[in-house]
Amino acid sequence: MDFYAVLDQVLALLRQRGRVSYRALQRQFALDDAYLADLEDARACADRAVRLARERGEPGHEAWALRLLGDIAAHPDRPDVATAEAHFGAAMALASELGMRPLQAHCHHGLGTFYAKIGRLEQARVELSTAIELYRAMAMTFWLPQAEAALARVEER
Repeated sequence: MDFYAVLDQVLALLRQRGRVSYRALQRQFALDDAYLADLEDARACADRAVRLARERGEPGHEAWALRLLGDIAAHPDRPDVATAEAHFGAAMALASELGMRPLQAHCHHGLGTFYAKIGRLEQARVELSTAIELYRAMAMTFWLPQAEAALARVEER
């Protein structure tokens, strides 16, 4: 089974459960606003995507799948700080190595938002500020206001 088949399984599972809300879902694992209905199934599919990407020598897909694992670990129903940090960190490191700046920005944004939710405000400021800098540098105008709004909410606390 190839990477896209695994991605399609994840999407089908989430749609089937009626819990997916997304604006723009690229085939490269941009599950940015997915509300994960069944974390264990989603985690298993994402783990399989990482494994397949590694087996096939597809580090870009691996980085996107690692980011998804970070999002899953940061899910508010069962947040796992150490796992979220590890997956976001691994995705960022791989994205940096591959020059995948948009993914780096998304990882900083996701981690910053997570830190804000769990009350780690200084870390949230750092991550969100980094995301904002990256979004600005790349003229990513869709994501920039969202990151700025998240930082503003942190600054209000």
